[in-house]
Amino acid sequence: MKLNADIGEGFGSWRMGDDANLMPLIDQANIACGYHAGDAVTMQKTISLAKACNVEIGAHVSYPDLQGFGRRSMAIPKYELVAMIQSQIATLDGLAKCQNTKVAYVKPHGALYNDMMSNNEIMETVFEAVSGFYQPLQLMVQGLTDNIMAESLSRKYHVSILFEAFSDRAYQDNGLLVSRQKPHAVLTQKDAFEHCKSLIQNHTVISENKVSLSLTANTLCVHGDNADSFMLCKQLREWLSK
Repeated sequence: MKLNADIGEGFGSWRMGDDANLMPLIDQANIACGYHAGDAVTMQKTISLAKACNVEIGAHVSYPDLQGFGRRSMAIPKYELVAMIQSQIATLDGLAKCQNTKVAYVKPHGALYNDMMSNNEIMETVFEAVSGFYQPLQLMVQGLTDNIMAESLSRKYHVSILFEAFSDRAYQDNGLLVSRQKPHAVLTQKDAFEHCKSLIQNHTVISENKVSLSLTANTLCVHGDNADSFMLCKQLREWLSK
C-alpha cells in the first residue's frame, strides 16, 4: 500500500500544511496546480522537495476555484473542463521537466473529485482529458465496492487506474465520502489509524452507519490540510514498515 498526500497547497504568502516534514513519509505527492491552490514558486519548491525525497509527482487538478479551495461544484462545459485539466497538468509537467523529473499521474481535487465519483459524465470527461495528454499518465480514482464504471472507462480511453482510499475521512454506506459539511466527515487521528489498519489488513472500512464495506485500494490518502496529518502519516509509515 502506497501513501499519498495533497501537498503544495500554499498560495503566495499563504501557507498550508507541513510539506517539508510530510514529504519524506509519503510515496506520492498530489501537487496543486494553481486552480484551487499553488502558484509557480510553490509548485517549483514542491517538485524539488518531491524529487529530493524520491516521491512520485501527481497533478492535483481542480475546478477554477481559488477562493473556495476547489470545494465548490461548477457547471463547466465538457470542452472547457478538458482544456482546464490538461492546462493544469501541462503547467506542472513543464515545471517538473525544468528539474529533470516528471508527472506520473493525475488526481482530481475536492469538488471535481467528488463530482467525478458521483457523475458518470464528469468521470468520462476526466478520463478523456487524461487520455488526450501528450504522454500516458495514470488516473487516481476512489476505490468503491463497485468499480465497473471506472474500469470500463479505463479500457475505453486506455488510461491506467490507481484506486485510492482515504485514511482520515468518514465513508457513507454507498462507499462515497461523507460531505465535509458534516461534523464527523474528518476522522480523529486515533479513529483514522484504526480505520487504516482495517483497510490495509482486511480491505474493509466501516461506514458512518456501521456498515462494513469491501474496498480495493492501491494507495491511501492522508490530507495535507488536516492538522493531524503529519502524526497520522508518521504512525502509518512506522506501522507499514513493520
